[in-house]
Amino acid sequence: MNRKPVHVAMFSGGASSAYVAYQMVQAHGKENCILFFTNTLWEDEDNYRFMYEVADYIGIDITERIDGRTPEEVFYDVRFLGNSRLAKCSEELKVKQTMIFIEDELRNEQGLEPILYFGIGPHETHRADNLRSFYEHFPIEPVETRFPMIETFKEDMNAKRIIEEDWGIKLPRMYDLGFSHANCAGRCVRGGFQHYAQLFHVWPDQYAKQEEMEENFRRHFDKEVSILKKDSKPYTLKEYRLRMEEEGVHTFLKQIDDTVPCVCSFS
Repeated sequence: MNRKPVHVAMFSGGASSAYVAYQMVQAHGKENCILFFTNTLWEDEDNYRFMYEVADYIGIDITERIDGRTPEEVFYDVRFLGNSRLAKCSEELKVKQTMIFIEDELRNEQGLEPILYFGIGPHETHRADNLRSFYEHFPIEPVETRFPMIETFKEDMNAKRIIEEDWGIKLPRMYDLGFSHANCAGRCVRGGFQHYAQLFHVWPDQYAKQEEMEENFRRHFDKEVSILKKDSKPYTLKEYRLRMEEEGVHTFLKQIDDTVPCVCSFS
C-alpha cells in the first residue's frame, strides 16, 4: 500500500530530541511533521515546561499519548519490579503506545507512513542499532528510523547551547542537577548505582519516594527483589542509602554505571 510519508520526532524532553525535531520541521514543513510524546505521568514538571516552550518555538503542537498508568502501577499489574536489566514500564507506557499510534492511527486511520526521528548522539550508537532493529522487525511492516545526531549533523554541534542562546529556552533543570538522563524525574529503574547516588545527593525526596515504592512492592508480593543488583543479588535502595549515609555519598558519585537508559531516555 502506498501511504503518504509523515515525519515523526520522538520527543523525549531533552535537548537533542528538541533540536532534531526543529531540524525535521525545517526540512519537511509543519504540515508533514508530528512532535510525538508518550507520557509516563512521572516526568519532572520542568520537563513539561521545556517541551511546550520548544513546541511553541517550532510551531507545532505536541501529540501526546498516555497509557494512564504510572510505572509503579505497571509494576503491580505485571507483578514484576523494574530493574536495571528489564523495565516493563518502558514497554507498556512507551513502546506499546508508540506501536498503537503507528499502526492504528497513522497507518490504518490516516493512511500515513511514519518515519521516526530520534535524538540519539554518536556516543550511543548501540541504542540506535537496537531501535533500528526493533522497528524493522516488530511492527506489522518495517518502520524507517532516522538518527540525525549520528547520521547528519556534525559531532561537535552543541544542541544545548543553541537552544539556550539562540532559541532563548532554558534547558530542563535535570541537566543542572547533573543527571545524564532524566527519565521519570530521576526515578528511572534503569538508572544504576551512580544515578541513584546522584539522586540521593541532589534530590533526596525523590530518592525517598523510590525507596518507599520498592519497600512497598517487596512487602506486598513478599518477594526478595530490588531495583539495583549487587553481585547478581538484590540490593535495596534502603541498603544503598544506609551505606551512602555511613561512608559519604561523594564516594558513590564517581561509580561508573554498566547500565544504559531505556527507550524513555532523556536525549
